[in-house]
Amino acid sequence: MDWREEQNQSLVPVLSKKNNQSTEVNSTSFACKDIPNLLSSFVDTFVDFSVSGLFLPPPPPTMTSKPPTRLPSSPRLIAIGDLHGDFNKTKQALRLAGIIDSSDRYIGGSTTVVQVGDILDRGGRELKILYILEKLKREAARCGGRIITMNGNHEIMNVEGDFRYATKAGVKEFRVWLEWFRQGNMMKSLCHGLKPPKDPLEGIHVEFSGVRKKFHDGLSARVAALRPNGPISGRFLSHNATVLVVGDSIFVHGGLLPEHVTYGLEKINAEVSDWVKGSTVCRFPPPCCRGSNAVVWFKKFSENVEANCDFSILDHVLDMIPGVKRMIMGHKIQKNGINGVWDNKAIRIDVGMSKRCHGALPEVLEINETSGLRILTLYSHRIIYNRRKGKLLRDLMLESRKGLCCLV
Repeated sequence: MDWREEQNQSLVPVLSKKNNQSTEVNSTSFACKDIPNLLSSFVDTFVDFSVSGLFLPPPPPTMTSKPPTRLPSSPRLIAIGDLHGDFNKTKQALRLAGIIDSSDRYIGGSTTVVQVGDILDRGGRELKILYILEKLKREAARCGGRIITMNGNHEIMNVEGDFRYATKAGVKEFRVWLEWFRQGNMMKSLCHGLKPPKDPLEGIHVEFSGVRKKFHDGLSARVAALRPNGPISGRFLSHNATVLVVGDSIFVHGGLLPEHVTYGLEKINAEVSDWVKGSTVCRFPPPCCRGSNAVVWFKKFSENVEANCDFSILDHVLDMIPGVKRMIMGHKIQKNGINGVWDNKAIRIDVGMSKRCHGALPEVLEINETSGLRILTLYSHRIIYNRRKGKLLRDLMLESRKGLCCLV
C-alpha cells in the first residue's frame, strides 16, 4: 500500500460492524481530540510543499533521531561529496549513483548513501537539497536502504551564525521560507486546542553591519532557521553524523586525528547533535569542531600535493579503530576528481561539483561487495585500480580506445 493511501485511511473515522449495523467508534473523541493535531499536520505539509515543492512521506518507525556512529557493512555503499547549494548537481549525483529516477523517486533499494557534509552556503538552493534528502531518507528506510547526511564546516558555521559564504539567492530562499513558516503559524494560532506557536524571530537581536538593508530580513530569517534548535537546524541538521563508521570505512568531513579517536567518536556525535538541538547553553560549537585541527576543518589528508600530507598520522588513526581500512573525506576540492592515495587509505571525494565552487561534473564513490571501489562518473562507471601506486584511476573510455587497458 502506498504511504499516501495509509495516510488517507488514517483520517477516516473507524467504523465497526456489529449485527449488520455500522456504528461510528469514538466519533466525538475523534472530532475533539484529533482535529487540532490533524490541522497542525496539514499546515506543516502545506508549508513544506510551499517551500520545497515536495510532499514528505511520514517517517517510518525504524528511523531514529540519534545520529549513527557505527553501522555494519553494506552490500553497496555510495559516498557523495560537498554539494554547496547546487540542487541540480545534487540530483545528477543521486541519479548517477542509481539512487533516484528521472522523477526523483528513490530506487536505491538496500544501498547505504553517505553525504559527507557542506550542503549549505555558496549556492542558492540549500533548502531544496535539505528537503529532497529528507524525503529520500524516509523513502529509503521503507525499502531497506539508508541515507545519512553529515556535518561539514559550513553546517557548523551556519548554526553558529557565520554567514560569510551565504549568497544573495541563499538569503532570499530563507526569507521566503520564513514568510511561509509564519503563515503556517498564523493558521495554527486560529485553532483552539493547539499551543500558540512561537515566533521564530523571537529573541533575535542581530545587527548586520556593512550589509545592505534589503538583505537584513533574509539574514534574520537565516538566523532564525539555523540557530541551535531553529526550525531548520533542529529538523534537518541535528540528526547529522559528524563521524561515521560503515563497515571498514570511516567518514568525516575534514579528517580525524588520534586525539579525536581517543576522545570518543560517539561522544563527538552526541555533543555536536546536542549543540545543534540547543540542549547546551554554549553558543559556540563543541571543541571538536573548532580550529584548524577540528574534524570538520582538518585538511592534512586532502592536500593535492601528497608530500604535504602526513600519512603516518593517518595510519595511526586507522590502527586505533578496529576493522577500519580507509578514511573517506570531503572539504578540500580535488580538481582532478575523486582520488585515493596512500594505498587507498585516504579517499578524497569533494570534486567541487557546485557551480559556485569548481563547477565540476558530478562524481560519486561506490564501494561494492563484488566489484570493490569504483568512481562513478558521467563518462564511464569503469575504473581501473592501479595496485602498484595504490590509486584509483579513471578510464574515460575515449572513442578511439579499443577495450580496456590494464595497468598493473
